[in-house]
Amino acid sequence: WYLGRRDPTVCSGGKTGTSHRLKCRKMDPDWASYTLGVFICLSCSGIHRNIPNISKVKSLRMDHWDEAQVQFLEQHGNAVAKATYEAHIPIYYYQPTHADCQVLREQWIRAKYERKEFTEPGRQLPYSNGLKEGILWKRGRDNGQFLPRKFLLSEQDGCLKYFAKPDAKEPKINIKIDTINATFQPVKIRNPNGLQISYLKDNKTRNIFLYHGDGKEIVDWFNAIRAVQVHYLKVAFPVASDSEVRDHLRKFLKEGYMEKTGPRQREAFKKRWFTLDHRRLMYFKDPLDAFAKGEVFMGSREHGYSVTQGLPAGAQGSFSWQYGLTIVTPDREYLFTCETESDQQDWIAAFSQVIEQPMTPQEYASKCQEGVHFSPPAPAHQSHNREN
Repeated sequence: WYLGRRDPTVCSGGKTGTSHRLKCRKMDPDWASYTLGVFICLSCSGIHRNIPNISKVKSLRMDHWDEAQVQFLEQHGNAVAKATYEAHIPIYYYQPTHADCQVLREQWIRAKYERKEFTEPGRQLPYSNGLKEGILWKRGRDNGQFLPRKFLLSEQDGCLKYFAKPDAKEPKINIKIDTINATFQPVKIRNPNGLQISYLKDNKTRNIFLYHGDGKEIVDWFNAIRAVQVHYLKVAFPVASDSEVRDHLRKFLKEGYMEKTGPRQREAFKKRWFTLDHRRLMYFKDPLDAFAKGEVFMGSREHGYSVTQGLPAGAQGSFSWQYGLTIVTPDREYLFTCETESDQQDWIAAFSQVIEQPMTPQEYASKCQEGVHFSPPAPAHQSHNREN
């Protein structure tokens, strides 16, 4: 049989409980594992091929399927596999999509099918006990060289520590767990297992860049950090649901290059790397800088914040990119240009997502203590698009 020519319910999941959208959120699978009985996308099929003792894959449209293999798929499917292999996933465990990096997707697949980490309740996992210690390779702030450093994660202390030397008794840096944003950045770090840790120090964002040669080890660190963060979130929000707790785990909303000008709006626009981390818009001269050159706080619309397409008519600074946008705050306007219209619209959507969310009492109180000025909603901002 060629399944692409067979009853479409076999491919789309009418009999198996599989939907057109896979667990990795990729639409319309073209591949399947005939030993696990699951439908998979092309990207995931490559990972499944790397564990041939567990999973053997075929194309639904190009490969020949014998009757026994077809019946096995009909009797199983993604819903059955999910009930078995994903029965007890901890709420902190990051479940990647097809858009995530290779190491996250590979370790997710191996955790499910090879190591069977989620088949039993209460199972002790390498990242679940609130304590993790080991060596990670850290990029030097000044010379850019990666060197081995000892790291210690402690739920009891509520922090992540790293030591300049393996035998050092005192950590070089003590990072509070509730300020950490951990995200995989293989392209930026130029390592397939590259992990970025961003945190607040003296109310300023600091970045450190790490990797480990073992994909499982670096993903275990990532999920161990999330596990400790969830523990503290459950203490802070005792009545919150699991989904609400997950929503509080920090993640970057968007990163990329834009051009910016100064407060007088007459200076030449300069190309900078921008990172939007919830309500903090940070800009760097280089994506691998340890410290941001500056930050813009993104409040809510009800407190006078807004984003508009285009630049004000009075903007005089020279710029190379033609697709402008303006962030309006109670204190000033921030002007940016993007290289493409698609970039411009993506940034506007990301800023709007933040601005449309009401500020929490904690955010409001914290920013008032820092001297951030809030005002009633600003009137609609009149801007003129200077795009080509």
